[in-house]
Amino acid sequence: MIENLVAGERRPSTGSRTQAVCNPATGEAIDEIGLTDRAGVEAAVAAAQEALPGWANTPPAKRAAVMFRFNALLIERADDIAREISREHGKTHDDALGEVQRGREVVEFACGIAQMLKGEFSRNVGPSIDSWSDRQPLGVCAGITPFNFPAMVPLWMYPVAIACGNTFVLKPSERDPSAVMLIAELMHEAGLPPGVLNVVHGDKEAVDALLDDPRVQAVSFVGSTPIAEYVYRRGTAAGKRVQALGGAKNHMVVMPDADLDQAVDALMGAGYGSAGERCMAISVAVPVGEATADALVAKLRPRVEALKIGPADDPDAEMGPVITAEAKQRITGLIASGVQAGAELVVDGRGISLQGYEDGFFLGGSLFDRVTTDMDIYTQEIFGPVLSVVRAESYGQAVTMINDNEYGNGTAIFTRDGDAARAFASDIQVGMVGVNVPIPVPVAYHSFGGWKRSSFGDHGIYGPEGVHFYTRLKTVTSRWPTGIREGAVFDFPTH
Repeated sequence: MIENLVAGERRPSTGSRTQAVCNPATGEAIDEIGLTDRAGVEAAVAAAQEALPGWANTPPAKRAAVMFRFNALLIERADDIAREISREHGKTHDDALGEVQRGREVVEFACGIAQMLKGEFSRNVGPSIDSWSDRQPLGVCAGITPFNFPAMVPLWMYPVAIACGNTFVLKPSERDPSAVMLIAELMHEAGLPPGVLNVVHGDKEAVDALLDDPRVQAVSFVGSTPIAEYVYRRGTAAGKRVQALGGAKNHMVVMPDADLDQAVDALMGAGYGSAGERCMAISVAVPVGEATADALVAKLRPRVEALKIGPADDPDAEMGPVITAEAKQRITGLIASGVQAGAELVVDGRGISLQGYEDGFFLGGSLFDRVTTDMDIYTQEIFGPVLSVVRAESYGQAVTMINDNEYGNGTAIFTRDGDAARAFASDIQVGMVGVNVPIPVPVAYHSFGGWKRSSFGDHGIYGPEGVHFYTRLKTVTSRWPTGIREGAVFDFPTH
């Protein structure tokens, strides 16, 4: 039984309900977690509240020292973490290692927190009056994270929050919790005091308890758009600061002058990596012009057909299973709806069966051509290994299509034309843009964040935006007696 981590120690869930943790490659239950009830969440928040004064008053350089040690442990144990991810999520080992690396980069960013918390000082803003500002921690913060990146997304949240002087309660996905627990224990091994980071496992009851608890000052969320909107509305109604990152429908425009081999390589990795279970996956290819579309589909088809599907311990596997039987059923249902709606199913990934893994949640890659924007396979986030080709007559039509979409997470353009690329980066109403880069996830010292219904709240995640989200600005104006009395002043203060 996988337990919670509260006040630096493992504790059984206080809830009466449990849930199996499965290996998606075999379909077998490999462990079990307790689903924490409201009382268990409140105990974790209490531990974080108790640890807050001491941690908030710890010098930033000492908080950074914990991050330096934590980063070293993540490097040392990367293979172990990746194996836990693969066992419960299903992604290939190399893909899991990449996830650990991208999460660790945020820890490296947090190692420089002392520099980022420096304030500003102005002398003599008035007669013998000085003004200065700094950024101070919010208090107890919470994170609610998804199954598709069980290591990376939590590492996008709590290292920055904790480095800023906050304490944290994490509610990870109940589908793949083991990597989360291993990493949290490494954080304590690095010297984090008990109660600064707490982990509770659960479902909606645990989420609602975090959103309602008045001691929680801020909530970070990554998941689907309907739940992101729910978390944002309920959290802000309770007076909390909330950043809630939702779903996506990411397009990649392929211009007539693009290097098609490069574009195909990009689409294969961005569309089918992690079995398409990425909020930054490219799920729509938009070739401009019929000739471009015909050539692109012709090059994609054999590559998709040749995808190596297998369990994470197969060194030749390029794509593993999807997370659950329900996810597989939903994806196959959407593929069927695309066929029924009239799209051309160029490669059908349904019906795959691997010897020895007949009960696993495997799908092959699917490729659709001549998809239109009114079809369910276009309007819905499939979150699976399905790539749709939507043909555009012109650059302008491609841009309009993307800007009209309800999501605005990520997008890309492949072209040799600098003018077209520059115009695209300016014209497109999407938060993260790639130019000949298929998955434009910002590096850790920038910030991640989508637009429109891909993100709710005013701050992106990690980087400078993360520091601003997890702190608040305080400005102090001070005057010390000089022995000169000027009498009372009733006008509004100026220079």
